Amino acid sequence: MITRANIETAYSFFHQKWRVYKFSTMEWQKEDIEYAISSYVDNMNKELLEKIAGGSKSYLRNHSTFSADIESAVEKLEAML
Repeated sequence: MITRANIETAYSFFHQKWRVYKFSTMEWQKEDIEYAISSYVDNMNKELLEKIAGGSKSYLRNHSTFSADIESAVEKLEAML
């Protein structure tokens, strides 16, 4: 079951990290954010993750697609609020 609290928590965390990631010029900082998001995803509400991931098992866990994934996650979660 997805609760409003699940959505709000994920949105707040992803939005904050996305804003820093988007404007960061430091590769180590981006890598730290990718790691933090990946760790969060491992423990977040599974139903919510499935809903925003659209079936992708590597959603928010793959370096090459991370930027697009985090941006889409923020947009999807915002629309759910």
